[in-house]
Amino acid sequence: MTPVEWAIVALALLGAFFGGVAAIGIVRLPDIYTRAHAASKSDTLGAVLTIGAVAFALQSDLSTVKSIFLIVFMFITNPTAAHAIARAAADQDIEPWTKEDDS
Repeated sequence: MTPVEWAIVALALLGAFFGGVAAIGIVRLPDIYTRAHAASKSDTLGAVLTIGAVAFALQSDLSTVKSIFLIVFMFITNPTAAHAIARAAADQDIEPWTKEDDS
């Protein structure tokens, strides 16, 4: 395998790992605020790494440019959407989870 193929595999596996971490975080975390954090951080990183693997795999000028635009779009929109969701939850007076909630 060439170094580019190793990079593609590494980026795809890392992207899948962080996507899985985001999915587990959304299912396992206790409230909307921590779930939004998992969705915005891990999901963004997983998607960006996977799109980076696609950009390396296609190796076309137009496809690479489109992938870069998509990565920039993801870096802007994913955290903004998570912030909007958390802000809407705060506006609805949804209290964050605390340790006392488990007792």
